[in-house]
Amino acid sequence: MTALTKDLIKLTAEAEKKADRDGKFRQKLHLMPPTGWLNDPNGLCQFNGVYHAFFQYSPFNAEGGVKMWGHYTSGDMIDWEYQGVMLYPDQPFDCSGVYSGCAFIEDGEMYLYYTGNVKLEDRDDYDYVNSGRESNTVLVTSADGMHFGRKKLLMTNRDYPADLTLHVRDPKVWKEGGIYYMLQGARTKADRGQALIFRSDDKINWTFHSHVETEEKFGYMWECPDYFEVDGKKILSASVQGLAGEEWKDRNVYQSGYFTVDGDILGEYSLSDYRLWDYGFDYYAPQSFEAEDGRRVQIGWMGMPDCEEYTNRTVEDGWQHCFTFPREVFVKDGIVRQRPIRELEARKKLSEETKNRLETKKYTTYEAYISNIKDSRFSAVLAEELSIRYENNEFIIEFINKRNNYASCGRTRRSVETDHVSDVRILADESSVEIFVNDGVYVFSTRYYPGEPGLRVDAEGAKIRVSELIVNAQSN
Repeated sequence: MTALTKDLIKLTAEAEKKADRDGKFRQKLHLMPPTGWLNDPNGLCQFNGVYHAFFQYSPFNAEGGVKMWGHYTSGDMIDWEYQGVMLYPDQPFDCSGVYSGCAFIEDGEMYLYYTGNVKLEDRDDYDYVNSGRESNTVLVTSADGMHFGRKKLLMTNRDYPADLTLHVRDPKVWKEGGIYYMLQGARTKADRGQALIFRSDDKINWTFHSHVETEEKFGYMWECPDYFEVDGKKILSASVQGLAGEEWKDRNVYQSGYFTVDGDILGEYSLSDYRLWDYGFDYYAPQSFEAEDGRRVQIGWMGMPDCEEYTNRTVEDGWQHCFTFPREVFVKDGIVRQRPIRELEARKKLSEETKNRLETKKYTTYEAYISNIKDSRFSAVLAEELSIRYENNEFIIEFINKRNNYASCGRTRRSVETDHVSDVRILADESSVEIFVNDGVYVFSTRYYPGEPGLRVDAEGAKIRVSELIVNAQSN
């Protein structure tokens, strides 16, 4: 342990001790930081029956700062226990931040791969794209998921292809045919986004294998790449920066979505059109893992980088951002879909069940499920602030009051075109909402900050069920 590590441990403990644990908008169902700032989920896995969720963490400032990895564990992905910070930015190759990465489990060992960020001193001739920074690939291992050995530097920018900028990050590792493969997101010197593939025989020594890209340029950076197969579909996920044009003008500043892969991603392949994982305001940098029962589980950051249009009222209480609730990714009728993990079923307490119309002001953490919607006639309003509706072949979420000091905090409107609506599932927490449409074909996630609880649903002929969600307070 270095002197810097000791100082960071002490400073983190002091910041967490001062944290406000009773703020109005602290979540019950969604993972959030004990204090300060949270962004990307990292190292998601199930190891010896225990779920692990690491997260980008800046405990000293709710507006962000130097990144480390905080750590939660759980037996069911609902009740989580905070385990403290596991990785600090305390080495020359990660001194500006322990950036995003993954967990790979094999032979009773947890391998954490991440990007060590180094930002050199400010100079006028540094653009921090082609000069002024380092992106290093780092490994640390654990036999129990709680205690980690020494960090090992695996690759630096000199080990990446020469046509790339210094933006190479976010390793994701898998094994295929006895060989280990690693994806990394990259930005080329021609400002073209792509995913890199490296290969290894021993999980330590890596060589460049190939790159994956679309036929035409698609954004300038593919962050947080992920590759997996679910129900026979091969999926390449990427958070893409730099998309422009009519299709993206009413979307988020950056997108998170996926391509389906036809062929062999390691050889000859083609990519489908890009489809968003989530059509809401707050969703970025998702990561997935395979649970021990074979399910593909995905968690995203319920936030958005570099977005000046809206804010988060929790900054007033010393913290900002949360994760999405864990989702199962599955395929039905040939369509990739998402749904809340099945463990949630055991936490539901049916509170109200009716048809056609429902209005209540009782609940803050709940699930509303509207099924058998007739002729796509559906609308709902949450807390008199968030309108959810289907009209003119669009499913829409829209804040009624868009000013920064109200529930929306500046968020406005998001939508997707669809020819019908058959069912809607609304998963609401103290300061967030996730909406699953048509059995998870479309999902909308957003933060919001209501003054008072409330739910009004109008869906003639439909069945409406509202269930309170019984969850324990997060242990942090």
